[in-house]
Amino acid sequence: MSFWVTSKRVARYGLAGFVRNGFVSLAAVLIMTITLFVVAGLIIAGAALSSTLKQVTQTVDVTVYFLPTATQSQVNDIQQSLEALPEVSHVAYESPEQALAQFKDVHKDDQLQLQALDLVDGNPFGPALEVSAKEISQYESIANYLTTQQQSGTGSGAVIDKVNFYQNKTAIDRLTNIIDTSRRLGLVVAIILALASLLISFNTIRLAIYTSRDEIGVMNLVGAGHWYVRGPFMIAGVLYGVVAGITVLLLLYPITLWLGPGSEHFLVTFNVFRYYTSSFPMIFLVVMGSGIALGALSSYLAVRRYLRA
Repeated sequence: MSFWVTSKRVARYGLAGFVRNGFVSLAAVLIMTITLFVVAGLIIAGAALSSTLKQVTQTVDVTVYFLPTATQSQVNDIQQSLEALPEVSHVAYESPEQALAQFKDVHKDDQLQLQALDLVDGNPFGPALEVSAKEISQYESIANYLTTQQQSGTGSGAVIDKVNFYQNKTAIDRLTNIIDTSRRLGLVVAIILALASLLISFNTIRLAIYTSRDEIGVMNLVGAGHWYVRGPFMIAGVLYGVVAGITVLLLLYPITLWLGPGSEHFLVTFNVFRYYTSSFPMIFLVVMGSGIALGALSSYLAVRRYLRA
């Protein structure tokens, strides 16, 4: 008997066993579907959190505010010293007039703030420098450099009023911790569900083997090969993963389509549906690969344990 003919028969018997054990197979598929749904959810959530962190870090800079009495020469000295630092990629100057205009624009609906500003003689704002670093990890050293200049109280550092960075750093650190914690928690949940899927699929295959024990005994007596006897159960296990994977991918389409506008509004630029459609090949490979791997592994363990010959 050719290998091709044997393989077709094994596949047919595996499909028949999958259908014959309907409710038991359904239980295995359901728990595996939940597991794969969590896996897909972790992928999408990780991308959303990473996108959010990227947006936050792109808006971060070190802003050094000067006293209104600071001269242009003193500001230029600080700017040149910053530009000489290897960590700095760009330094932007903001004049007192620009700072005043920005304040009025931000508080245009706050009449109390505007009235208070009118009571002040002249422009209460000093110049400022917005410093961009080459790497996010380099902002702290730049802020420390400016703080040292300010605390020295000499030269151009004496006209530094405030260095605005540490508030942003706290927000970034908190967001990073939330992302790391969410990923670790999601990984633990996925592992627990994967083990549950493995156990249920293992017991499903074991039950199928038990119900077919007489037929298996006859095949062993007439000299059927290991692949011919064990193959159908391996195929059934793989089918659990395939059906669960297809189910998850089909469910994700309407769910991400529904969540798309809301996610874009909440996360500014990240649209769950656009990410799902653009990353579908990767998600498909991960979900289907995980499902097939879980099904094949559970089948292999059951077959190896209960069909030793």
